[in-house]
Amino acid sequence: MTRVRTVVIIGLAALFLGLATSRTPFFTVFYAVVLVLLVTYFWARLALSRVQLVRQTRTRRAQVGSTLSETFTIRNRGLIRNMWVEVDDESDLPGHHASHIISSLSGKSEYTWKARTFCRERGRFRLGPITLTSGDPFGLFRIKYHLAHTSNIVVYPNTVPLRSFPLPIGMLPGGDALRRRTHYITTNASGVRDYAPGDPFNRIHWKSTARKDRLIVKEFELDPLADVWLILDLWSGAHYGDRRMPDIDLDDMELLLQKKALPHYALPASSEEYAICAAASIGQFFLRRDRTLGLMAIGQRREMLQADRGERQLEKLLETLAVLRAQGQVPFEELLYRETPALPRGSTLVLITPSPVPKWAQVARHLKRSGLHVTAVVLDIHSFGGPPGTENVIAELAASGIPISLVRNGDQLEESLSTAKFGSAQVVA
Repeated sequence: MTRVRTVVIIGLAALFLGLATSRTPFFTVFYAVVLVLLVTYFWARLALSRVQLVRQTRTRRAQVGSTLSETFTIRNRGLIRNMWVEVDDESDLPGHHASHIISSLSGKSEYTWKARTFCRERGRFRLGPITLTSGDPFGLFRIKYHLAHTSNIVVYPNTVPLRSFPLPIGMLPGGDALRRRTHYITTNASGVRDYAPGDPFNRIHWKSTARKDRLIVKEFELDPLADVWLILDLWSGAHYGDRRMPDIDLDDMELLLQKKALPHYALPASSEEYAICAAASIGQFFLRRDRTLGLMAIGQRREMLQADRGERQLEKLLETLAVLRAQGQVPFEELLYRETPALPRGSTLVLITPSPVPKWAQVARHLKRSGLHVTAVVLDIHSFGGPPGTENVIAELAASGIPISLVRNGDQLEESLSTAKFGSAQVVA
């Protein structure tokens, strides 16, 4: 605007001098200034009005430690050259730098560039909106077009591969038949029924079909395996540490994008992030072994993921954990009191908490006595900058015979979660 103001002042001065002196050169300058302003203004507007931006995101799902790749193509469908085009991306994905400046875009041409982002924080993030800015050859006018369209990307929490996970001593993988119908094909066929639309053909019982002269399908019951429930403590008063990743140097970022970084991903020094990663890793461990798994947590709101199995359940689990924050207003012992009475006997509870309050350990002992199998993942909150007291919790759990996986700040989760303490003994699962 400063340049436009200067040109306008020159034009007005020439007009004033021309009127005062009646000399032709001053009027010529005035007319030239008016012509330049009109031509450059319409140049800038027409040039940008025919510009189209196409944004292609390879996937709407990513995981912490992976790379998000996007392709941008800007096309000039008009005949007027854009001397420069500035693309300002307003995405809130941390470390995402998709903004770009094109120095020249001639008519009927296009320009393509790629943006690669190292995903370092979990959550649901916005891609867009985008603002296009261009101008005339003299830089007098800057015209902006706002592209309000946005989309979302979900970054799953990081997971670590577990060799095994400790379960309570004496717990067998099988149990009594649950007598619950399921749409999965299991080894337990409970009977037959008439075919219903949507039933897969591989469930048809051909002998009964031939005998009844109509389509008959088999019904199945759940395998005699107890459900596994992850119960995650997200009470705001129990977590310490900064969950945000520190800024990454540009040289280090280039190494990460070229996959030349360390093979493991370093979690931020936050008990919340360690707890989320532990829950995601344990859930992946059981679901990849075809176990039925559910999730209970109270963060920003109450989250209850009903027990199920398979890859789809794993995606649901990771998507739920991606957006959970330690903003709950319910202490862990109260969460256990509220949510566990409805669980069937024989279920396995995996309690994940940094709470140094022994009261929840006493509730866990009561749950064990009521017929539930309990194991605990305890985060040493003192190592994250919190108060002491984890030793008292561990002593209470050990006295109850509950296996404990102890996690400290800086530990490798794959090692910590595969190691359990039973009383005073330490066992590697």
